[in-house]
Amino acid sequence: MTHSDVRESGGAWRAGGARRSGGADSTGVVRPPKTGELVARRLRRMIVEGELSDGDFLPHEAELLEQFGVSRPTLREGVRVLEAEGLVELRRGSRTGARVTAPGPEAVARPAGLQLQLGGATLADVYVARGSIEPPAARLLALTGDEERYDALRAALEHERGNLGDPDRFAVGSAQFHLRLVELSGNQTLAVMAGMIHEIILRQSRLAVREREERAPSIGQVHHEKALRSYEKLVSLVRSGQGEAAEGFWRRHLEVADELVLAGREATRVVDILD
Repeated sequence: MTHSDVRESGGAWRAGGARRSGGADSTGVVRPPKTGELVARRLRRMIVEGELSDGDFLPHEAELLEQFGVSRPTLREGVRVLEAEGLVELRRGSRTGARVTAPGPEAVARPAGLQLQLGGATLADVYVARGSIEPPAARLLALTGDEERYDALRAALEHERGNLGDPDRFAVGSAQFHLRLVELSGNQTLAVMAGMIHEIILRQSRLAVREREERAPSIGQVHHEKALRSYEKLVSLVRSGQGEAAEGFWRRHLEVADELVLAGREATRVVDILD
């Protein structure tokens, strides 16, 4: 964004009315974006497109003021927008300024988890969502023909095999295998959605494993060995490029596995799991 970029953006609103959507007030009238929002938009794009990478510092304030042709308060308003989004970290009292902090999946998961709590979502809701995310991801992964991705899924399986005999570690590894499957599918939207519910799945899995261990440890071991065989089957289907078969198999696996993990807890609220 240059000096003229910001001024022309604002001028377009003055001349052309609501040609861009900047928001609406309580009367429903669309308002133009503030100049600070336009600055934030340009800085955000620089981060998204890789002009600024995680750990980089924003250019010095004087340089940005000259580049954008805005006032110091307007520039700082734009930077504060990015701070609120978790895209930069401001170091008060430091001469180095604002540092880019590209957020990870947890940045999405936290507010998503809060929204599920506020909405009164149940575990049944979450597991139905997982059943809609993972099977298509299995198909997509199978169709990539990417041996490196197949190897990565196999590595997650072998890591989980090493967790046999330790119920809690197995529960953690299981949740991670499910998440890794979606991440490797190549579909970023599915990966974000899976990341949003990962913490809920993980906590419920660990809880179910602990309860099962208290009742019948030997049965728990049987379930874990059966789960591993299912993971092996999935890896085999994926590696052989059988997309439809992988999707169907994983859908059936989740139906059975979710019934075991959720037994008696379908109506449990997410807030009671994350609290």
